[in-house]
Amino acid sequence: MAETVYAATGRRKTASARARLTAGEGHITINDRSFEDYFTTETMRNAVLAPLQVTGNANKYDIIVSAVGGGLNGQAGAVRLAIARALLKVDAGFRIQLKEGRHLTRDARAKERKKYGQPGARKRFQFSKR
Repeated sequence: MAETVYAATGRRKTASARARLTAGEGHITINDRSFEDYFTTETMRNAVLAPLQVTGNANKYDIIVSAVGGGLNGQAGAVRLAIARALLKVDAGFRIQLKEGRHLTRDARAKERKKYGQPGARKRFQFSKR
């Protein structure tokens, strides 16, 4: 009998992540590297682990993640959303805990585009009256 795999996608800024959960001991692999090697700061690690800790599944699933695009912070947010969505497929009862922690909300904040004729998105050239 085949092992059950729960897969989901998460996005943040320009980063995208696909997470696959299988029953296991809590090993997390991101882009063929260990979780600790890939996300070096404690803040990013906590963000990724938050959905697992909220639902009490920190050591119940092995997770394989493919993350592309953006920077490490954006990828950490994308991985967090992907794991949270995959946990929903495991058990729909986790929805309440995940929603309370705001783990199911896609963070829509992204960089505003630069406007033509100006140096940046909001910045304007210096005004000269004369």
